[in-house]
Amino acid sequence: MNQQEQNGKPAIYTYETTVRYSECSASGQAGLSHILDYLQDTCTFQAEELGIGLSYMQKHQAGWVLNSWQADLVRYPCFGEKILITTWPYDFYGFMGFRNFLVTDAAGEPLVRANSVWVFMDMRKNRPVKIDAEIANAYQVHERLEMEYPDRKLQDFETDRQEPPFQIPRYFIDTNHHVNNAKYILLAEELLPENFQAARVRVEYKKPAMYGDLLYPYIQDYADHQAVKFSDPEGKPYVLMEFYPENK
Repeated sequence: MNQQEQNGKPAIYTYETTVRYSECSASGQAGLSHILDYLQDTCTFQAEELGIGLSYMQKHQAGWVLNSWQADLVRYPCFGEKILITTWPYDFYGFMGFRNFLVTDAAGEPLVRANSVWVFMDMRKNRPVKIDAEIANAYQVHERLEMEYPDRKLQDFETDRQEPPFQIPRYFIDTNHHVNNAKYILLAEELLPENFQAARVRVEYKKPAMYGDLLYPYIQDYADHQAVKFSDPEGKPYVLMEFYPENK
């Protein structure tokens, strides 16, 4: 792990790791949810080194909540492969933060390019608040990654394809007391066609699910992608997801 310095302030953050056996699917490649774990872990490590990590957020009863993300996957990393995850924020605006990720292999070739949008929250009142200057000033903002940036808002859909509801277990809950972002992907993969491998994933989080909540899964087939959503008993979505077999 390291922070490169630029103008006396922490710059792009990098984290090197090895793809573990426990992170791989039957194909011997890292699972999609584990790739999202890499991204989440890396930006969390950066915050920790800057002194605005978990302890800081808990003390101030604040937190970053992921609003949406997109990952374009050139190649899935394989078991035993050394990979480098790089991340940096490219903008802050009001209560929103915008962050890129780049995953590369040992030769420096890109594996994953990702974009993410975060909302800074007052966890006591459960509402967005303006980003504290101490937090914004801790980061060095960089130019955004060269990749396609479609609208972060996803299209909701109506469908008769519904699977039985799933009750949230304790091990899905993170330090914000919500379902961890990657767990939705893990559940959604089970609903995709067998041997389906996404080259692009887009996700919009509508509201957090808590321990014990029931998630109602819905699936829709489109010409160029698969759509999945998890809704509450009244039909209001927790999360919308799109999985493309080829970059669109």
